Amino acid sequence: MSESVQLDRRSLLRGAAGGALALTAAGGASGIALTGTAEAAVAERIPSTGRPPLWKQADRKGLVFGSSIATWQLDRTYPRLHAREAGLLFTEDDLLWYQLKPGPDEPLNFGPGDQIIGFADRHDQRVIAAHLAWDEGFGEGWTEEDLWGLRRREAKKLLYGVIRREVRHYRGRVDGWIVANEVTDPEEADKHGFRTNVPWYQTIGPGYIARSFDIAQEQDPKALRIINEFGFETVNEWGDRPEPRRRAYLKAIDRLLDRGVPVQAVGVQGHLLADGFHRKFHERGYRAFLRELADRDLPILITEMDVLDEGLPKAPERRDRAVADVYRHYLDVTLDERAVKAVIAFGLTDRYSWLDEDQPREDGARRRPLAFDARLRPKPAYAAISNAFRNAPDRRRLWRPKKGR
Repeated sequence: MSESVQLDRRSLLRGAAGGALALTAAGGASGIALTGTAEAAVAERIPSTGRPPLWKQADRKGLVFGSSIATWQLDRTYPRLHAREAGLLFTEDDLLWYQLKPGPDEPLNFGPGDQIIGFADRHDQRVIAAHLAWDEGFGEGWTEEDLWGLRRREAKKLLYGVIRREVRHYRGRVDGWIVANEVTDPEEADKHGFRTNVPWYQTIGPGYIARSFDIAQEQDPKALRIINEFGFETVNEWGDRPEPRRRAYLKAIDRLLDRGVPVQAVGVQGHLLADGFHRKFHERGYRAFLRELADRDLPILITEMDVLDEGLPKAPERRDRAVADVYRHYLDVTLDERAVKAVIAFGLTDRYSWLDEDQPREDGARRRPLAFDARLRPKPAYAAISNAFRNAPDRRRLWRPKKGR
């Protein structure tokens, strides 16, 4: 069978909005019925890796391993791979506003979030819920005027009201909240490193970040409160250098901590670029950055980890080897820091990757950024991640796994 099995996210969302997709129980988990598609022909038994699940391999060293997943990915087979390999579920789409609050006059819709967190409940997975305050993820139901045109009182009522109701709704079922996502920048920022080019900053002011953390603490005090950011490894695809981004992040974190804002952990997005990675990735500087985060007594979570295979050959075998070597290099450095407590992939299978939609290859080949291929077979990237866990130093756990209790 061809490895081109792929479901288009936009098509699924349009179908769901029109009521064309039926929710069904498949393999003990709620999923989307895809009868009549190529996916229905995939064998019921998912391939073996010959090793223990990744969550168990990570736990042996005191690490948590998890992966994002979304309701539009709950086909007939992938949920079983996710349930087997991931000890933590990172909500990918289902708590973003295009799902949660599709438009200014729409009521909150907890249906998708309930479904994906219910999946985690059934499979004894911990949950990190994303994102409470972010400047993206609104969908077509929101215009710029709807967000940027708000008066301060209106903006506070909107943002804080959604956060309050959302956190309260999932209280006790979530282990961590990404409270503030991508709120720092070295250039379009204030003197404390906070981005100014976002609607909440412009309408409410910089205090929206602290208030979001306060509300999360009030409504769900036992859940870890996390700030999350990207761009720290190498020069990114927009030409941003990592060092200024690191400094801005540290400056912003220090500002929050100095003001007594209840930040409890830092997320470091691991969106890695394969093209020239080994030349561009300066190990000493990255180790120093992780050490500076650790010195603030904040556990570090590697979030959204994947590898953009731009600049690599089209041939799958050669591409897979190169992608795996990026994972190896990055994790060998990163996991030396014992304050790193979790590694969370942005998906497990090449069947579903945001990179195909947002950054398609010019040669038309499907991206191959993840540990398992489109047929759920382990790739060299899987072995690289597995070996990195095996070679990592022991550390004190942030969370014990819910699986196996």
